[in-house]
Amino acid sequence: MKRIFLFQVVLLALEIAALQTVFAQTSTPPDMATTQEKHLRNVHQLTFGGQNAEAYFSADGKKLIFQSSHGEVKCDQIFIMNIDGSGQHMVSTGKGRTTCSYFYPDGKKILYASTHLASPECPPRPDFSTGYVWAVYSGYDIFTANPDGSNLKQLTNTSGYDAEATISLDGKKIVFTSMRHGDLDIYSMDADGTHVKQLTHELGYDGGPTFSPDRKSIVFRAYHPQTKKEISDYKELLAQNLIRPTSLEIWVMKVDGSSKRQITNLGAASFGPAYFADGKRIIFSSNYDPDTHANGGMGNFELWLINPDGSGLERITYSDGFDGFPMFSPDGKKLVWASNRNAKAPHETNIFIGDWVP
Repeated sequence: MKRIFLFQVVLLALEIAALQTVFAQTSTPPDMATTQEKHLRNVHQLTFGGQNAEAYFSADGKKLIFQSSHGEVKCDQIFIMNIDGSGQHMVSTGKGRTTCSYFYPDGKKILYASTHLASPECPPRPDFSTGYVWAVYSGYDIFTANPDGSNLKQLTNTSGYDAEATISLDGKKIVFTSMRHGDLDIYSMDADGTHVKQLTHELGYDGGPTFSPDRKSIVFRAYHPQTKKEISDYKELLAQNLIRPTSLEIWVMKVDGSSKRQITNLGAASFGPAYFADGKRIIFSSNYDPDTHANGGMGNFELWLINPDGSGLERITYSDGFDGFPMFSPDGKKLVWASNRNAKAPHETNIFIGDWVP
């Protein structure tokens, strides 16, 4: 009798184990990395539908802050979610348009730009009849808030565009892009908005700045027109609060604005640079075509890595459409970025996360 009972217990245990295996197989999301993406593993989708971009980790690596427009949210607003995609909720005002959000390192505040003081309505989209352009809305200012969106405070209050802000890992300095002096330049300020210092002075667009982990350097994207026609076109668009982002290169400089140097020369639209967690390399997005060594078209962007001296260019993603806005987790083990992969509608962009394979 005991043998029969033990045999039944063993059978039951085996059945439970088999069911657990089946459940695990069906509940584990499929790896959405392509076969060529050797640096990525266990890639899965965190948002589903709409336009989602610029997802950045909290300092503890447990949450992501990002901008999204979907459903009834017609203009980009700021959202926070857990790194498994759960708990998504809006933390901006729901008015105007927002962009470029970031966590303070201590987790007690968030940083983002918004046009809601200029107007509660969505600002008009740019006219693409003369080609692809970005709008640099003059109503953008930079704000801080508690992580739940409360206690909103304005950090910038100048005429013209103030946005694209990130904060150093020690929480002491913010770097951002502003048009306060008539051109799109990079500035730094203290975390409370004081002691503003201009870091770039070259004619053209300098933007998307991010600190290195050791806080000694800044990586950014730039377009500096050279010919008379390029200068004329740039100034004409800027007067309409527009830029044409079809030719952007990656640059680095020291935090005081000195020692500027261009590290890419791809002849393409390269943007969204960020340092690896160890600070030894830089990851960015570009529509560079390695076969033709030129602009690969505005529709196909991939992630690339490069050394801070401009050597070691390597392609990371191999997915049709857009892959951009990459950021590593604080421990360097995960990568989050925005992508068109698995889109269910035209131009749909979602947030993806995956394990980084060195």
